[in-house]
Amino acid sequence: MTQGPLTTEAGAPVADNQNSETAGVGGPVLVQDQLLMEKLAHFNRERIPERVVHARGAGAYGTFTLTRDVSQWTRARFLSEVGKQTETFLRFSTVAGNLGAADAVRDPRGFALKFYTEDGNYDLVGNNTPVFFIRDAIKFPDFIHTQKRDPYTGSQEADNVWDFWSLSPESTHQVTWLFGDRGIPASYRHMDGFGSHTYQWQNEAGEVFWVKYHFKTDQGIKNLTTDEAVRLSGVDPDSHQRDLRESIERGDFPSWTVQVQIMPAAEAATYRFNPFDLTKVWPHADYPLTEIGKLELNRNPENIFAEVEQSIFSPAHFVPGIGPSPDKMLQGRLFAYGDAHRYRVGINADHLPVNRPHATEARTNSRDGYLYDGRHKGAKNYEPNSFGGPAETGRPLWGAVPVAGATGSHETPLHAEDDDFVQAGNLYRLLTEDEKARLVDNLSGFIAKVAREDIAERAIGNFRRADEDFGKRLEAAVQALRA
Repeated sequence: MTQGPLTTEAGAPVADNQNSETAGVGGPVLVQDQLLMEKLAHFNRERIPERVVHARGAGAYGTFTLTRDVSQWTRARFLSEVGKQTETFLRFSTVAGNLGAADAVRDPRGFALKFYTEDGNYDLVGNNTPVFFIRDAIKFPDFIHTQKRDPYTGSQEADNVWDFWSLSPESTHQVTWLFGDRGIPASYRHMDGFGSHTYQWQNEAGEVFWVKYHFKTDQGIKNLTTDEAVRLSGVDPDSHQRDLRESIERGDFPSWTVQVQIMPAAEAATYRFNPFDLTKVWPHADYPLTEIGKLELNRNPENIFAEVEQSIFSPAHFVPGIGPSPDKMLQGRLFAYGDAHRYRVGINADHLPVNRPHATEARTNSRDGYLYDGRHKGAKNYEPNSFGGPAETGRPLWGAVPVAGATGSHETPLHAEDDDFVQAGNLYRLLTEDEKARLVDNLSGFIAKVAREDIAERAIGNFRRADEDFGKRLEAAVQALRA
């Protein structure tokens, strides 16, 4: 079925798309060939700057269905009625690799979920791990610099990675997780997701609760060994993206059971771990998982660039009844994510189809700028106004958090059982002997590449502080490899 003639970007029909205009047969090309100029100029600009982190990814649309009434904890309307469905878009990603990197690598996986709610978009930006390497966003650029290519060698350097990790002992928990069996998922479908941070829920009565989100894969956990991942990366670098797309194409829709941990706000101050520390989990014995819904992915994007590369997620995108916590990593991300999108995609990135609200309409006074589509027409661009423009509601989206004390560069407060090693040690002791052996093997293979002995010793020392057996076995394995 014909779609009509090929045209220029301005809509004029194209007479010849095979041959550029020249000054006679075999002569030089003419500047007046505007089709040629337009095509080359557009081609040069087909790629926007890739994400500095989470560059390599895949995404799909889906549906979130509420299975439990949670109105006692939050007034968010998309969480208000059992059976209610909300359209979603989920982007998976690796963290450190660039856009052309392989999927099957040892790296955390991004789990960024956009809910297109009737009160605007709610973005839940997490990972496939419940914790992270650092607890303060001021360290994030330094951390990522150690994971990326060294400015001199052009390669990732083990010395840089382990120098930073060993000097940042709060990373011990996440590193133990990353180098364990779940460090390389077999596919995006076969891994759990986490909101990772602590978030605030507020109900209609104004009561505040702290929550953590968990997405439990209904496909079951499947992982790759290091050797399997190396082979797969060479044979099919796009393995995860391909698996996700093909599973949806054949109607095998991946799904996750959505659960939350809920802490009354009054309990936060005396909880044994700082509940806003991203390097810590809340043990399920303290705050059990409560099932609230089902997430299913059931539609592939039609254009990867438009819907995956240009998709943007920001943890600052909240809806009434949901808000941030004092988590210092989250606080930094509230700014950093939106700022990255404004630089990378443009100031009007929220207007793109994948990013704009689907169940309501955005009504702002922002105008013009790159990608502006003129949607406001002649409407006034200020508030308040007497021309029927949108007005403020006077009701904050989330509850106030009490603060006290002097301003300053304060460390994250320690609670009764807080240190940088206790939960890493607990995780190690939960593993089977085979799992411990693989963890030690994975870690030792990387640490053995470190050139400076003092960095290697410092790295091993952090794991020894988590568990004596852990450190002892790791030290022996590194020495054996160095020998």
